[in-house]
Amino acid sequence: MKISIGNDHAGVDYKKYIIEKLKKDFTIINHGTNDEESVDYPDFAHPVSSDVNIGTSNLGILICGSGNGVAMTANKYKKVRAALCWDEEIASLAKNHNNANVVCIPARFVSKEKALDIVTKFIETEFEGGRHERRVNKI
Repeated sequence: MKISIGNDHAGVDYKKYIIEKLKKDFTIINHGTNDEESVDYPDFAHPVSSDVNIGTSNLGILICGSGNGVAMTANKYKKVRAALCWDEEIASLAKNHNNANVVCIPARFVSKEKALDIVTKFIETEFEGGRHERRVNKI
């Protein structure tokens, strides 16, 4: 599985931590900044979203301070369903019920360990389909 990851200055340490934990099991495409100098989150959300939109990556991970900016940017893409997730249950529901394919992490509101737990749950959860598929198709 290929996963694209992107982050702004608020998510540098989170991205590095998540990549370190995932790189043995997944192909990771890093679109994020690598230092904490202020940057514009859309510059990193667009490449991740594009990868998911065109199928270069199966899933995306976006990290910024609140998670909102990257989610708003990602959801501009036709085939992207980005979900702002702050715990594992939200991540599971986003994937299971909404077939989300990009998880957005609010770095200023969760720990690095919690972020990894969210990402892990997101990756492991399958889309349920059924009545949810009808709803997703209406998006």
